[in-house]
This record gives sequence, structure tokens and C-alpha cells, in this order.
Amino acid sequence: MRQHTSFLFFTLLITGLLLLGSVDAFSQTKKSRAQLEKEKAEIQKRLVEFDKILKQTASKKKNTLGELNAVNKKLETRVSFINTLNREVRLINQEISETEKMVKSLENDLKNLKEEYSKMIYTSAKLNSGVNIMTFVFSSANFKQFYMRLKYLRQYSEARKKQVDQIEKVNEDLALQRIRLEDKKVEKQLALNQEQAQKKELDVLKKQQQDIVKTLSQKEEDLKKQIAAAKKQQEQLNKMITMVIEEEIRLAEASAKKEGSKATKTTGSSMPMTPEAAALSNSFAGNKGRIPWPVTNGFISKRYGSHPHPTLKGITVDNDGVDIQTNPNSEVRAVFDGVVTKITSMPGYGGTIIIKHGEYYTMYSKLKTISVKNGQSIKATDKIGTVYTDKEGLAEVHFQTWKGLQVMDPSIWLATK
Repeated sequence: MRQHTSFLFFTLLITGLLLLGSVDAFSQTKKSRAQLEKEKAEIQKRLVEFDKILKQTASKKKNTLGELNAVNKKLETRVSFINTLNREVRLINQEISETEKMVKSLENDLKNLKEEYSKMIYTSAKLNSGVNIMTFVFSSANFKQFYMRLKYLRQYSEARKKQVDQIEKVNEDLALQRIRLEDKKVEKQLALNQEQAQKKELDVLKKQQQDIVKTLSQKEEDLKKQIAAAKKQQEQLNKMITMVIEEEIRLAEASAKKEGSKATKTTGSSMPMTPEAAALSNSFAGNKGRIPWPVTNGFISKRYGSHPHPTLKGITVDNDGVDIQTNPNSEVRAVFDGVVTKITSMPGYGGTIIIKHGEYYTMYSKLKTISVKNGQSIKATDKIGTVYTDKEGLAEVHFQTWKGLQVMDPSIWLATK
């Protein structure tokens, strides 16, 4: 009897540990799945956003650089989506493998429990052969033996009941795991179907990309002229903002000299600042990588720095900021608290606004309308104008960040999308 009870306890313990491990693995898998689903939703949202921009850009004129930028961004995002789906399939395969192991383990447990129960029934029948329970109890030689026989019968009865309960519990768990296994197989097939559909969409985009590149390559001379003109316009833009910042530094130094100790110079700063300006500057610096975008929708179509031209071999284009392609007539917003320092219009860049944030400056160009005034204090995300849409249907805002006279990569300041 002691062996039966020990075996039952051991079986219950092992099964419980297996189920506990399964719950823990399921919890981790659920967390990974939640992260994947969130990532998929964000990518799908961006795909819809980029598709809208692409359609609006291509509605006026086909095969333009703006259209190519939007197609390239959609390609990049769709590849990311396919990679996410691949990860999902791998995760589902892992879940299927774990569930199959659990099913096998439960089947073995069920088999062992049934064999043990059969042995208990057989042993009971053999021991009780020709002797009924009442005779067995009342034939005791003394009271102590009578008590021990009653206790034995009670323990034996409880052990058999626990064995039956455990068999039923394992049966239920096994049925649930089998259902879960079938659900996972269906889920895997759906993910594979979705992945296949995305690959077909990717092929369509690649063909569209090739057609645009081929057409643009035939306009090499026009594109080279545009690049040369854009370079000259950017030089004028940078000269203007440099002059504005130099004037701001001169005024700050004159003010500091006049005010004496009221103005301070922070570490690494190129200009003296009031305590309020220093606090604003420190706040701007502390929000690196978390600053909102100047437009709510869009993507970086031209990155900061020097990069090969997307269609012309051997041609490099330079950018002292980032260009963000967005929807026509989109609102342009201030990215941080500050003061409007300069409002002007520049060749090739249209309406331009410079906003001061302590020793930091942000510049917004290619604006159709401007809704702020010089010297106006503004808050982060306040509307400052609307984006300009050119004759090719391209709506793009040019955005720069400066620390004193040092131009910086704006993308390291903007929040991740």
C-alpha cells in the first residue's frame, strides 16, 4: 500500500511540475506574441500611411523622385513586415513543438496512471478474494489491529479516489492541449498565407521601383541640373541660418556684458544665456531621441549627410538636415518649446522658420503658409504653418537642428516612429 501511495504522490508531483513549466512557457510565449502583434500593427499602420503618401505624390505626375522615395519606404517597411511574420512563424513552430511535448508527456502520464490503477484494482481483488471487508475488519485479534485495518482501508480508498481524480484531470489537460495544438497549426497556416501575400506585394513594389528608376535614369541631365541648383540653394540656406545664429550670439554677449552676473555660460556653450534660457537648453538636450516630429505623418525621404543619388551613379547628394515626405497640406509643428527667431523665404525652400531653444535652434523649410510671428513664444507641437506641395505632388518639409553654430543630425533628436 505504501508503494502505491508513494507512486501516486510522485506522479502528481511530476505532472504538476510539467504543467507549471508549461504555464511559465506559455506566459513567456504570450508576452512574445503580444510584442509581435504590437509590432505588426505598427508596421501595418505605417504601410497604410506610406501608401496614402505614395498615391497622393503620384496623383499629379508619374515617375518622380518623390514617388521613388515613397516606393522605397514602402519596400523597406514591407520587408520589415515579412521579417516580423517570419518571426511569428518561428514562434508558432516553437509553440507547436512545446505543445507536442506536453501532449506526449500527458499521454505517458495517463498511461502510467491507468496501469497503476489497474494494479491497485488487481491487488485489491486478490487480497480480498474469499474475504469480505467486514470480516477482514472484525476478525482483528485486538483493538490496535482493528484500528490499523480501518486506517489502512481508509487510506487505500482515498488513494484510489485520488488516482481516479488524477486520471480525469490528465484526460482534461490532454484534451485541452490537443485543441491548442490544432489551433496553433491553423494559426501557423494563416501566418504563412499572410507572408506569401506580402511577398507578392513586395514583387509588385520592386517592379514599380525598377520602372521609376529606369524612367528617371533617362532624365540624367535634368536631374544633374536639379542637384546643382539644390546644392546652391542649400548653401544660401545655411549661410542665412549661420548669420541668424551669429547675430543671436552677438546680442547674447552684449546683453551678458550689460547685465553682468545675470547671464551665464553653460559648459560647452557657444553663447552666454540667462538661467531660463540655460534651463530650456538643458531640457532640449535631455530630450534627445524623444522630440516629436515636425509633422504627424510621414517618413524621412532624404537623410542627413552625404549619400549616393538614388538613380544617378557616381553622384553624391548632401543634406544638412532631413527631408520628411508627408501628405499635402499637412500641419507643420514646433518640436520643442522656444521662441521664433527668424521668418523668411528662401529660393527652393519657400517659407522658412527658425526657432530658438536656449543655445539650440530648429529650422523648418518648404512651408506653404506660416502661422507664427517673429519673437513669438511657442510650445512643443504648436502649429507654425503648413507644408508646401510642389507641381509634382511632393509634400516635403525640410528640418534642421543646430547647437550654436554646429549643425547636427536631426534624426538622433526625433522620437522613434
